[in-house]
Amino acid sequence: MTRNLGYALLAALAALVVLVSTAVFVGFGKASGRDEGADGPQSGAGGARPASSGSWIGTWAAAPAAAEPGTRNAFADMSVRNVVHTSVGGTRARIHLSNLFGETPLTFTRAGLALAAAPSSPTAKAGSLRRLTFDGRPSVTIPPGEKAVSDAVRLNVPAAGDLLITTYTPQASGPVTFHNHARQTSYAGPGDLTRSVAGTDFTQQSPYWRWVTAVDVWTTEADGAVAVLGDSITDGITSSTGANHRWTDFLAERLRTEPDAPRYSVLNAGISGNRVLIDGLDYSPNNGPSALNRLHRDALSRTGVEVLVVELGLNDILKHPQQLDPARIVAGLQEITRRAHARDVRVVGGTLTPSGGHRGYEPREEAVRQAVNDRIRSGDVFDAVIDFDAALRDPAAPQRLRGIYDSGDHLHPSDNGYRAMAHTVELGQLAGDPNPARL
Repeated sequence: MTRNLGYALLAALAALVVLVSTAVFVGFGKASGRDEGADGPQSGAGGARPASSGSWIGTWAAAPAAAEPGTRNAFADMSVRNVVHTSVGGTRARIHLSNLFGETPLTFTRAGLALAAAPSSPTAKAGSLRRLTFDGRPSVTIPPGEKAVSDAVRLNVPAAGDLLITTYTPQASGPVTFHNHARQTSYAGPGDLTRSVAGTDFTQQSPYWRWVTAVDVWTTEADGAVAVLGDSITDGITSSTGANHRWTDFLAERLRTEPDAPRYSVLNAGISGNRVLIDGLDYSPNNGPSALNRLHRDALSRTGVEVLVVELGLNDILKHPQQLDPARIVAGLQEITRRAHARDVRVVGGTLTPSGGHRGYEPREEAVRQAVNDRIRSGDVFDAVIDFDAALRDPAAPQRLRGIYDSGDHLHPSDNGYRAMAHTVELGQLAGDPNPARL
């Protein structure tokens, strides 16, 4: 009887040890995410804040603008190496590829990810090359109008670092979905170079980003992402090539370095020439779909988005066919805010910057700009306001950019102007909940 009781106690203790060990193991597994090649827990727009162990957050993005001209029969048996710049770091990464403007299925038989050996360099840092897979397979075929996300790979991705994303297409790619104002040199070369370390293997240079539209990282460095929906000013069309001097880059730097700043990455969803109301595809193919039509795809659906910043409206006034009714532009901006609120995303909007002296400028356009800005400042368009106009205008001629902030075309800021825009943002405005009652 005593011996049986002893055995029973020992068995109970053993079961307790197994139970505790299992609980610890399960808890560790949840905190660490899934193994390499798995997607891991998701963090979508308006989702829960990530645990201290990490979450998926977008670190870089670019909006697909159009089909690259002359590429219907391009890139057969060629590799493209895109160079992109991160805003936050992490321990794993995955990439997004798009065939949005393609007309035929797009096949990549190999793809790779690496750290750049030096800023803007096509040479990979030793030991950093990773082969990418898609649902466990080395190749992926993307139907026209669709996208693909790679499996995750283990890689210590630095904040404010350059990544190399290399894809290989064995046959002609069909029209290439691209971002035409990258302000970053990327590369191409013959054959499968996805495992190539040497940048000299790439014999062509390009000012475009081709196919790649986003990079996510598994990170503890950020609680979410800021998506910036904008036009050429957000695209950074006049910023120094390869320097990462878009205003969104300067904003990302502030969020990384300033005490008490919200812990956010920054995702650039600017397209040069973009408008709130009219599809550029109808008038100027490289200007992309209207902001209303691309809002979800390019901004709200990005991984971990908590805040939307809007810098749009000037092209609606300046580009033909013009929209000279400020109420219609404001209504479009308010609709953007409403749609973001429906996904529990806070919206911070910028006033329209000066364009006096730009080719074709007319006083009636200035009156529309001022009317739109008055409504934005009134507080019934966005949750919070960034007064880009006040920051960049010439005090002596408020319809014009201040000289030290003017790139020279009297419309787009210089590097100094982009820095001033980023420093105009009150970082505390990026935190907080959406406020639908304001509309």
